[in-house]
Amino acid sequence: TDEVIVREDELITVEIARRIEKMGLEKIQVRSPMTCESKLGLCRLCYGMDLSTGSMVEEGLAAGIVAAQSIGEPGTQLTMRTFHIGGTASREVEDNEIRTRRAGKVRFARIRSVENTEGRNIVLTRNGEVIIIDPKERELERYTIPNGATLMVREDQDVENGAVLCTWDPHSVPILAEVGGRIRFEDCIEGKTVRTEREASGTQRRTVIEHRGDLQPLIALEDETGRTLAYAHLPERASIDVQEGQQVSAGTALARTPREALGTQDITGGLPRVTELFEARKPKDPAVVAEVDGVVELPAEKKRGKRVILIRASDNTEVEHIIPQGKQLLVHTGDEVRAGDALVRGPLVPHDILRVSGEEAVQQYLLHEIQNVYRSQRVEIDDKHIEIVIAQMLRKKRIDDVGDTDMLPGLVVDKFRFNEINEALHSCVRIVDPGDTEFRENETVPTETVDEVNAEVEAAGQQPATYDEPRAAIGVTQLLGITKAAVASESFISAASFQETTKVLTEAALAGKVDGLVGLKENVILGHLIPAGTGFHIHQDAEVRIRREALEELQAEKERILAARLNLLAEGGDSGAPAEQPSAASAPSIAPSAPPEPGNVSQPSILDVQPDAPPEG
Repeated sequence: TDEVIVREDELITVEIARRIEKMGLEKIQVRSPMTCESKLGLCRLCYGMDLSTGSMVEEGLAAGIVAAQSIGEPGTQLTMRTFHIGGTASREVEDNEIRTRRAGKVRFARIRSVENTEGRNIVLTRNGEVIIIDPKERELERYTIPNGATLMVREDQDVENGAVLCTWDPHSVPILAEVGGRIRFEDCIEGKTVRTEREASGTQRRTVIEHRGDLQPLIALEDETGRTLAYAHLPERASIDVQEGQQVSAGTALARTPREALGTQDITGGLPRVTELFEARKPKDPAVVAEVDGVVELPAEKKRGKRVILIRASDNTEVEHIIPQGKQLLVHTGDEVRAGDALVRGPLVPHDILRVSGEEAVQQYLLHEIQNVYRSQRVEIDDKHIEIVIAQMLRKKRIDDVGDTDMLPGLVVDKFRFNEINEALHSCVRIVDPGDTEFRENETVPTETVDEVNAEVEAAGQQPATYDEPRAAIGVTQLLGITKAAVASESFISAASFQETTKVLTEAALAGKVDGLVGLKENVILGHLIPAGTGFHIHQDAEVRIRREALEELQAEKERILAARLNLLAEGGDSGAPAEQPSAASAPSIAPSAPPEPGNVSQPSILDVQPDAPPEG
């Protein structure tokens, strides 16, 4: 209807959130502490709602402390409630189909499928997607289709809300024949690489077992002449469904590998996992990720006893990925992969995600992984608390190319400082030929200075300096664990109070560092008022002044009260003994600013206000 529900930079309240949900929107773009451009702390708009009051956050709230407490407090419960997940009872109910949430038209992306003997379309690719679009060609939904799934829809088909797009076997992943042909086994040696097991029903099943050495079990598909048409690699624990010499058609399942059950992976749950993520440690036995976008090729030969996956990029360059022995492959020949996709089973390394896919991808990964640990224990934590910590972990950059700045290569600096230095270069130029000026070659000088000097030199009939644009420094974002990030803090007092005290103080002394005392820790250590809450500079620098109009009103009120008091005194004087008419100045009871008697603390009256008086204290 094109009705505006929430404007840019407006707070999303519970009511607005419900309306957005009713519209069926899965995700919208919001501001986040991870993308905040504020150099010190966060801005209010990126933090949003103060969850203790339900309204917009106040300036001066110690958001980092609140975040640390919000993450740390449920951690005490994680240690007490250790779940031993596994077995069949606690297995989560596995999905085996995808249904649309909104009606629209079907589009396929990166899906390769073959028709099997039953006339069903079987998906061969691992990360193909089905996209649902509306009549205006706008994308409504996007679903990733697992390989081996049976497609229930065709391209450009109109589907209703809740229609089934595809179904699959929730217990196993099939390895499919991409072309028809005759089966030939390679390196499938009984007792070495495969074992024949007899099931209770009496059928025999061949399973690939763990093996060492150069043997690489695979199924080759040949035509009548014996020419190899395609290979299918057999990972460990795969059970083989075909026989030597059997003729198969495209889409036939050659073997099956067990699908990892959701609740039964061998995960380190609870606090150890949270610590591993916040400290950005490299997990043991990690997955190999694709370095580039492209198409996968699995060559049959090995390199130094290890398997190789080739990824051919769109510009025909090939990137080799060495796969450790015994790893289960997630990709097959012909699969399209994106940079950062896992090629084999195993946990991802956050540093790899950052290097290959960039900052946003690693932020999402860390956020989801940390939240998964807490959610598995039924603990709800607002994303913003974790985002604040992740933003600090990605705050540093390592200088790779210094350009024309005065930084050193390999130096690790704050990203805001890095951006400041590069922005300062925009108003500078690099001297190519100094001419008759006093500049040096390759010196970086402000543009205004060069123009002034050149004008003077030209006026004197001499050769002006020539210049070009300076090169900016190039830096790579570093992912630091929270311990390292704290030690690498800009404030040496804060860093020294945490770890490696002598090292931090020695380096600070040698570098002649100055601590600006902007954080909470350094102010607590020195016994200052902390710059948060009422100690925040906005409240500290505030002055109380009375407006001039208010003062004029007060003056009239003051004169009225004085006159009334004088009249009262005059009446009192008339009724008693004869006395002089007391004047306003000599009557002690009405002196507007008579000092209070010792021991009597008087309340300041309305008469004591001075115009534009500076605040006390």
